[in-house]
Amino acid sequence: MKKIIVLITCCVVIYSCKNEEKQNPVAKEEVKSDMAYNIKHLKEAKLFAGKLMRIDSFPSDYITPRPVDVWLPKDYSEDKKYAVLYMHDGQMLFDSTTTWNKQEWKVDEWATELMDADETKDFIVVAIHNIQQERWQDLFPQKSFDYLEKEVQDSLTDIAGQKNIKLNGDNYLKHLVKEVKPMIDRHYAVHTDKANTFVMGSSMGGLMSMYAISEYPDVFAGAGCLSTHWVGARPIDDNPHPKAIFDYMKDHFPKAGSHKVYFDYGNLTLDAHYPQYAPNVDEILQEKGYGLTDSRNLFFENTDHSENSWNERLDVPIIFLLGKD
Repeated sequence: MKKIIVLITCCVVIYSCKNEEKQNPVAKEEVKSDMAYNIKHLKEAKLFAGKLMRIDSFPSDYITPRPVDVWLPKDYSEDKKYAVLYMHDGQMLFDSTTTWNKQEWKVDEWATELMDADETKDFIVVAIHNIQQERWQDLFPQKSFDYLEKEVQDSLTDIAGQKNIKLNGDNYLKHLVKEVKPMIDRHYAVHTDKANTFVMGSSMGGLMSMYAISEYPDVFAGAGCLSTHWVGARPIDDNPHPKAIFDYMKDHFPKAGSHKVYFDYGNLTLDAHYPQYAPNVDEILQEKGYGLTDSRNLFFENTDHSENSWNERLDVPIIFLLGKD
């Protein structure tokens, strides 16, 4: 009798293990892949508050591996749930002592101040670094290029003035949505739903944030697009890029109802090229059904194209996107 009981017990255990594997077929693969991230606390980062975690070379099947930073607020706790703000050009966001121009977005300053004042949801920030030589190719809204005539495509040059343009924006988004977000969802105490997932960037990062919410409207609830580079590449006469980008938006930008979208622009340095396109943005927002409750297209006079300009107004898009209802 004892042998029969032991045999039955073993069969039950074996069946349960196999059944668990069927219900979670990628569990072992995820654990293995998580070990490759090598997340480190960046203790040397000079922050206003919170702490910065870094994956030095985030593994990717889609783009060139690069650092990804995760900023956690000072009171981060596994007992809470946080919204997530994904941001481009991650090396420019937190610590001006390490940036090429000694400027930064002051993301940790603003996030700390706004959460302390109870003006926003609790949130963390995930910052994807750029690779300078590949930044334009990664952040250009790739499908908008298809709205150009073939002969125009062949005649255009990239941001560096080179022909034979090779765009990688779709793969950049796949990296963000299919690789980075799943890792963040597993490793950190975050809400994983659309309502708590946002994306933000400036210049080409503004274009990519617009593109992200257009290509993945079921993933992102809001997009912040500062000094959006509607020019597309280098400013040139008879530039075909803006029309192509706006034509893409007319077809693919999500209709109003479940998103918040923020655009802004200045009028100095590179931003001087942007005010002429504000009516196009307003027209598309109106056609898509957006109003003052779920969209902004703001002009900041006498502001230029720099981190110092963006950090002076960063509270505006953060509150708009992540503010408490």
